[in-house]
Amino acid sequence: MTIAPAELRATPRWRPTATYPERPADRPSGSALAGFIDAMIDLGITGQVFGEHGIGKTSTFFTHVREAYDGVRLVYVPAANLTPDDLLVNAPVRQGDELVLRQLIMRQLKPGHPFVLLIDDSLQAGDTIQSQLMQVACSWTLGEHDLRALGCVGVFLTDNESLSETAARRSDLAILDRMATLQVTAADTAWRVALARRFRDLDLTGVFRVWASLSAEQRRLLSPRTLEHVLDCALAGFPLVWGLPLLNGDRLVLPGAGAGGTPGTDEAPAILERIATELRRAGADVPDPAHVPDAVRRVVRAALRHRWTVLVQGPPGCGKTEVVKEVVREELGRDPLYFSLPVTNVEDLCAPVPTADGTLDNLLAQSFTGPGDKAIVWDEYNRPKDKATFARLMEITQEWSLAGRRIEGLRAQIALQNPPYHLGRKLLVARNTIAQASRFTVSLQVTPDDIPANEWLIGRYGGVAETVLEWWKNDIDDEGREWITKRTLERLIKLYGRGVPLELAKIYLGDGEYAPVPLIDLEARLASRQVTGLRELAADVDAWAERLRQAADDGPEGTDATDVVHRVLANSELPQLREHRGTVARLAPLLPPKLKATYLIGAAGDRQRFWIEVFTRR
Repeated sequence: MTIAPAELRATPRWRPTATYPERPADRPSGSALAGFIDAMIDLGITGQVFGEHGIGKTSTFFTHVREAYDGVRLVYVPAANLTPDDLLVNAPVRQGDELVLRQLIMRQLKPGHPFVLLIDDSLQAGDTIQSQLMQVACSWTLGEHDLRALGCVGVFLTDNESLSETAARRSDLAILDRMATLQVTAADTAWRVALARRFRDLDLTGVFRVWASLSAEQRRLLSPRTLEHVLDCALAGFPLVWGLPLLNGDRLVLPGAGAGGTPGTDEAPAILERIATELRRAGADVPDPAHVPDAVRRVVRAALRHRWTVLVQGPPGCGKTEVVKEVVREELGRDPLYFSLPVTNVEDLCAPVPTADGTLDNLLAQSFTGPGDKAIVWDEYNRPKDKATFARLMEITQEWSLAGRRIEGLRAQIALQNPPYHLGRKLLVARNTIAQASRFTVSLQVTPDDIPANEWLIGRYGGVAETVLEWWKNDIDDEGREWITKRTLERLIKLYGRGVPLELAKIYLGDGEYAPVPLIDLEARLASRQVTGLRELAADVDAWAERLRQAADDGPEGTDATDVVHRVLANSELPQLREHRGTVARLAPLLPPKLKATYLIGAAGDRQRFWIEVFTRR
């Protein structure tokens, strides 16, 4: 039985915000896309919507259908995740005393009440799916099922028709002749109103003014979705630049106009500063720090608190995966759901199964079920098992669902990946598009210095780790420290414990060549060569205190003794400092003020607290 759409129409209620206390006079119906949705539903015509990524196409459907139609549900079907048996399958069904073959339809298409069907990312579906979608688009039927009789009042297909993002075009005239097509830009969606609702108590008028003043190309790159990420980062106390996506390993640039129409210099820093200024003018606390100590831990905690999807990019072996897992365990009391993309297909996570009511339901992997809080770690995110995985993961990273089914209790998603190049060598990682890259609220680039893995090594391996770390910090240069990753350090410690030659722990480059870092000094340290560390200072603390007093009498710069003590204190990990707190409290106050200040500037919060306690101790 078909339904008259006019009977379902409701009057959307206006919700005042700090940005829009009254409904905007120039948008009484919400947006051009909302008007198109209404027209297609009223006329019973299939609607096709094309537009750039991140301008609010999908969110407009969700918001407008919910607010403008009573009792109508939006059935969201991500085409990129569909397999040929997801929409329709022939299966045996018991009828009386015998089995008959029936066509089972996707459960979402038989919800039991009126619905609008939205097929998102429709150009990213495979060829077989495209043929199935032809029947849906042309006649609102699927196999033997009439969607109108099942309650369907509207059918829409959306995507970005850029070949760089979809690798396909809809050119079959038999399909194109059955639908009305609207090309939209950010001006045609109600993204400003949506952002104003998202940040209800903050007046975003100045931010919108900054965005409107940008060039067309800059507005395309700084899409409304990316602008939302920038605002989230700003209000969480993170650098605004973390809201800009990482495109093929590099931070997105917002080029100005160059000579002869070529791209000019990157204007992103100036644009983000203008946004920060407008947020502060609106009363928001926006520190926009240049450096964030212990960034990975802080970002993961924020993701769990705010329900974010974040990306952490760092060189191999720097310890990012272990740190993320550790923080999730601390915050949720359980391990994250861990998936390594080189061995994972989205099909492994959900599969269609027949149900007793004659429909197809998607069966989720067991790890996704249950009421408890969950976090997902997508490791090796840019090393997918196949090329389609990137596209298929866009649903779960953007909509937090699999094949249209929400994952209950999902608190955060953390994707981890390596950069395309490291130490001058290309890594075997996939390229991404801006549509894929802009799914993350925070896109964080880290170096080994940003991962506090040293404390973990000391806690696990004790004195040997301290010796190896002293060599890593003091005996090799910056390039050497890049070659000797935290993972390599752990191998060195383990091989030393078994008496295996240390050279074998280094990264093997082929043809008998290992990472170009000499190990002579490390072998000497491990052979008990005399070195000065916290343990040695503590063993003769009175003598070292007297040397520092004499150094202070010699001048404000101190002497070699000053340099030795400063180097030991600066390079020691927090557990070491705490273990020798008495020694530190005696020696640190005797150092020159400019050296003592370095222990506080840019340090992580717990390390800063330690030094404040030391310097204020009486």
